[in-house]
Amino acid sequence: MTVELGNIFNSAINNSLFKNKSVLQVRYTPESIPHRDKQIKSIASILASILRGERPSNLFVYGKTGTGKTLSVQYVQNEIIKKTKELKKNVRFEYLNCKLKKVADTEYRVLATLIRQMGGEIPSTGLPTDMVWAKFIELVDSKKQLIIFIFDEVDQMIKKMEDTFLYSFTRLNQELSNAQISLIGISNEVTFLENIDPRVRSSLGEEEFIFHPYNAIQLQDILKERCKGAFKENVVSNGVIAKCAAYAAREHGDARRALDLLRIAGELSEREGEKIVSEKYIDLANSKMERDKILDIVEGEPKQFQLVLYSIIQLTNKMKNEKLDKFYTGDVYNYYQEVCNQTKNEILTQRRISDILAEIDMLGLINAKIVSKGRHGRTREIKLSIPSNLFNKVENILINSLNL
Repeated sequence: MTVELGNIFNSAINNSLFKNKSVLQVRYTPESIPHRDKQIKSIASILASILRGERPSNLFVYGKTGTGKTLSVQYVQNEIIKKTKELKKNVRFEYLNCKLKKVADTEYRVLATLIRQMGGEIPSTGLPTDMVWAKFIELVDSKKQLIIFIFDEVDQMIKKMEDTFLYSFTRLNQELSNAQISLIGISNEVTFLENIDPRVRSSLGEEEFIFHPYNAIQLQDILKERCKGAFKENVVSNGVIAKCAAYAAREHGDARRALDLLRIAGELSEREGEKIVSEKYIDLANSKMERDKILDIVEGEPKQFQLVLYSIIQLTNKMKNEKLDKFYTGDVYNYYQEVCNQTKNEILTQRRISDILAEIDMLGLINAKIVSKGRHGRTREIKLSIPSNLFNKVENILINSLNL
């Protein structure tokens, strides 16, 4: 066994297809961003007033996942930081990913995270929220400075919290005597601001624009550029890049997905001892990512979504034991109420649960067929569509998330 493992380890060291794998990862910021010149110039022109020591307008950037929103904002941020150092201006950027677990689900946690990022200290829990706000304001206003707060996937934060948090945040300049702050919100939901209180929107949406999805040709350009730095020479053919781009173009032009596909295909090829990345490994990588995507969806959705999905899973188990294969919206709602009581969660109306079922169906986790029950009206016949090899993993994610 030791000899076999030694051979595996030696092969991994000596037969790598990669030159620098980090070039294909999300955290990597390239020297140039193909097909985003117009958007980068727009962001730069909005933020350029920073260089005069003036507070820029709040900025909201929208677009589907993998359309270069965060990358473009961070690219401009890095260039501004270089310039402010030359000019000796006191400007700082603070970035927060609102999708991270236990970071952006309460005002307390958001403020505590930002306080720590700025060098302050605060307990994870235990203080009144107004005291945390006071600590945050004190830290921000401790000297003459301009701070740009970047809230990535800000729509996820608002799903978990009230939109009044953003309103309070943007009104802080009225309480500051030394410092000034601005906000950059990055959202995957184009209609994000339309769904919040008009009073909040008026204080937020000073500048906003949309990143449109990449097409297959643009994705090929991005992949070719990254391949030069990521892989050794002649490891990846044009046919592989074209197939990878075609897969990602079907998923609303998601460059992040294209890069992940290529990286995973390279890893799978490497494990098989291949000398090149062939098209079959793009197919294998796509299958693997589809499985992982289901787990990410389940983990990232709000509590009410998870409560409904957990109810469906438990009803599916129950039906199997009783050798039945059908259950309906009403059955899900009855079980959902029991789970809410057990977990001390608010019970939503059956109409709202019906909307959540439609959402779960749209994501492909269930098959919800509308059927007629005669004079009793119409209902949905529910069947779980999660692959059997992921069933236990999904169930465990829900059990942990709902503290069952």
